[in-house]
Amino acid sequence: MTHNQFGVRRQRRRFEFLLLSRKQIQSGVALRPPQRGCRAGDPGCLQPHSKIVATLLALIISTQATFASNANKLGLTGSLAATSTTDWSVAEVESTIKRYPTADSLKGWGYAKSLYLYGVYLVYLRTKDPRYLDHIKSWIDLHIDEKGTINRPINALDCMLPGNLLLILYKETRQEKYKLAAANIRKTFDTYPRTKDGGFWHANIPSRQWQLWADGVFMSLPFLARYGQMFGDSAYANDEVTKQLLIYYQHLNDPATGLLWHAYDESGAQPWANPTTHTSAYHWCRAIGWFGMTLIQILDILPKNHPKRNELIRIVKQLANAYEKYQDPKTGLWYQVVDKGDVEGNWLETSSSSMYSYMMWMGVKRGYLPKRYEVVAQKGYRGVMTKLSIGGDGMTNLIDICEGTNVSDLTYYFARKRNVNDFHGLGAFLIMNEELGAASLNYRPKRLSWKAD
Repeated sequence: MTHNQFGVRRQRRRFEFLLLSRKQIQSGVALRPPQRGCRAGDPGCLQPHSKIVATLLALIISTQATFASNANKLGLTGSLAATSTTDWSVAEVESTIKRYPTADSLKGWGYAKSLYLYGVYLVYLRTKDPRYLDHIKSWIDLHIDEKGTINRPINALDCMLPGNLLLILYKETRQEKYKLAAANIRKTFDTYPRTKDGGFWHANIPSRQWQLWADGVFMSLPFLARYGQMFGDSAYANDEVTKQLLIYYQHLNDPATGLLWHAYDESGAQPWANPTTHTSAYHWCRAIGWFGMTLIQILDILPKNHPKRNELIRIVKQLANAYEKYQDPKTGLWYQVVDKGDVEGNWLETSSSSMYSYMMWMGVKRGYLPKRYEVVAQKGYRGVMTKLSIGGDGMTNLIDICEGTNVSDLTYYFARKRNVNDFHGLGAFLIMNEELGAASLNYRPKRLSWKAD
């Protein structure tokens, strides 16, 4: 039991007595004049006092009972975040800017930082705070020159995710360097290595050749579809992204659980590859979360009459059903290895829980899922909020975020670091919160357009 939990329990006992006292007052028992034979200490037996004193007593007890109610809420949620009116997206962005005040402090080109900065853009669209756009721009500008040359090779799907920020900055500023840099990433797809059935390798390096990781679809495909919409390349882009999603799904789908395996190795050479199916052995939470978010973002761009659209919606339905099945009933969260919640050493992970909640919420909002999944998403959202708090320094802390993770065995997944304020979690939270938390801020997020005009 943590110190805070102990404090809540101890206060709750005290408040339960006060709640009883309030009920007595409301029923008129506690403030009735003493009857004959009334003995000191009997319930409802008060010695004569003035009406003013009695009224003050009622007011004090009622106020304390209100505190008790709030304490009970804290005890149920484990976090003040769930009952606060704080703008948690803004609080998280402000805290992260304080921790990383310059582009240099954010450092190298990477997908997790890009996920966070994409979330910052969603907050910018709502708040119109120019500092947030500058926060994105300064980091991108650290890595490209005026000719759009990126200061590192684009030799992995992970390296493509920052391309979304290039599209955002071109749309917002019309500076040619962002268009040129985005085009350089787009050209990479023309010669990028593939499996025999056409799936993009996770990376063009020896340790990743012939492999499809569920993570990879989010790293690459939303960028490709958005680039197509922005620059008139949709005929190719829409067909390519749907082809990739279906190839990945074909190899990673596990019909027994409705979940996805973390990875597939066409060559079968990896030690984690099943000798028959060549899939990995476990359902790692965030890999499946990446895939689900990709489906939602691609469907937002894909034309209504695209021949593969309904196949993608069918996968959304399958994943939502599995998410509901494996959601922890007590917390609303999901486990690091999704279907092993009863195995010792497993733990509830924050970034994937944000992703699952987002996918189901958007699935209902877009009409792909029945409305009952909204309740499942909200339960997940409340669970994530229990992982968020404000520290003594006034900055937010988001806990239990899995670090970057390779494909391996169960012991490896369980032993991954449970980071605080990891960019994987910060970005996933912002994407989720700008949708699920929007109603409390009287904000209705619009579907993003990726057209240049």
